[in-house]
Amino acid sequence: MAASRKRGLYLLSFLWILIYFTSSNEAAVSTDDVKECDKLLLGQYPLYLCKDPKINDDTQEPENCKDLIAYVECFPACGIICRCPNMTVMNFTGAEVGFYKPIPCRNVSGYSYKVAVALSLFLGWLGADRFYLGYPALGLLKFCTVGFCGIGSLIDFISISMQIVGPADGSSYIVDYYGARLTRLTVNNETYRKTQTGP
Repeated sequence: MAASRKRGLYLLSFLWILIYFTSSNEAAVSTDDVKECDKLLLGQYPLYLCKDPKINDDTQEPENCKDLIAYVECFPACGIICRCPNMTVMNFTGAEVGFYKPIPCRNVSGYSYKVAVALSLFLGWLGADRFYLGYPALGLLKFCTVGFCGIGSLIDFISISMQIVGPADGSSYIVDYYGARLTRLTVNNETYRKTQTGP
């Protein structure tokens, strides 16, 4: 009886030692293998949540927009362990900022889309839309030819309303942040082209 009790104590102490070393090795591995917070992937449940950007009422762009990029605060979900930009590993509760996610923004310089369309519709035959957008020579030409006999005014109205013609300084229109803004898509050598299969 005493021998079986002694064997039981040896087995129990062996299990405790095994559990101790296994848990300490897992902690060491998990600290080394922790992902950076800004490299978290969106899975079937959100691993992080980013705030909506604060929009400037005058420009209708994010307040911290600089060089066509703005940053929003992102909060990793409760229980997520990741490495912050300052290289510290944190176990998040959902209330701490884990990283700042870059979002694209546009360069605006004061030209309103609504004003440009209204001028093109009502005073386009006088060239007011082109004067407003910073094209004085075209505005004067439209004024002298009464909007190229109406056809030029129609073409300008379509071009401005489709945001093909923009301000002369190369900036973008001021359009409501959640409004009718268009994004131009371009094709270059890095564009992935999917091959068509079948007829």
